[in-house]
Amino acid sequence: MKISVVSPVYRAEKIIDELVNQIYAALKEITNDFEIILIDDFSPDDSWGEIERQCKKYDFVKGIKLSRNFGQHNAIKTGIDLVSGDCCIVMDCDLQDDPKYIKALISKWQEGNDIVYTIKEKRRHSSFKNITAKLFNVAFNYLANTSSTQKAHSNVGSYSLISIKVVNAFKNYHDYQFHYLMVLRWLGFQSANVKIEHQKRFEGESSYSLNKLINHAIVGIIYQSDRLLKLSIQFGFTLSLLSLISIIYIIINYFIIGFQSGWTSLFVIITFFAGVILTAIGILGLYIGKMFDQVKNRPQYIIDKKINI
Repeated sequence: MKISVVSPVYRAEKIIDELVNQIYAALKEITNDFEIILIDDFSPDDSWGEIERQCKKYDFVKGIKLSRNFGQHNAIKTGIDLVSGDCCIVMDCDLQDDPKYIKALISKWQEGNDIVYTIKEKRRHSSFKNITAKLFNVAFNYLANTSSTQKAHSNVGSYSLISIKVVNAFKNYHDYQFHYLMVLRWLGFQSANVKIEHQKRFEGESSYSLNKLINHAIVGIIYQSDRLLKLSIQFGFTLSLLSLISIIYIIINYFIIGFQSGWTSLFVIITFFAGVILTAIGILGLYIGKMFDQVKNRPQYIIDKKINI
């Protein structure tokens, strides 16, 4: 049995040494046949230099440097495309996901599950990030109209195990932008969960800014669902119906009490409908923009350098 561990790296030059040591300590208790694949997502610090040092120190550490910053999920896809193990474990590089749970993930996989998710009993993020994560998942589950087995949960992170069957299916997934966990839920397969204790970040702070989180949410919703378009149509029909009722009321009122002037109300109504129209056009534009990105058929990532591969 060979185990592959994939970890995207960004702003983690002071973490990588400890990351490799902890993963190695966890894996050697299970098997002597394993690999650790570290993907440098064009980190602005010396993360790649540290990856090179680890690759020289250990043959089982494999390094990949991307040509530019493609994002966490594309970096994960890079590693998955290159794994050679019987199963693949994906984890972040910040050590908030403790490698000691690898044994529990393997145990669930050996029971016959192709995907093993981890559920954080308590998320050790800022209150702002916890709240926004919950709001995003509520909005996504509604807009994506997902089934109960495909619903997104804020306590489920990217720390997970996938079998070689899922790895091969993931390799055939070619959306230009995507979310790792959403792809897993879409792929299906038998799955199980492992509860873990979320750790404090080993060093530094998260690189996800508010703008990145908003873009993250837009990508997830737009690429996974067309419900926003349907909602804009429904909203438009509702407003049209209300407008028709208002017109009938105004005509009847005209014959009863005569013409009533009201430029302020007219201005507010026009402004409101202009906002609705622009919002609908904006939603449509988002979908067209994502279609434009997809039909260009650009690669999901570009590798600049590889070590031990």
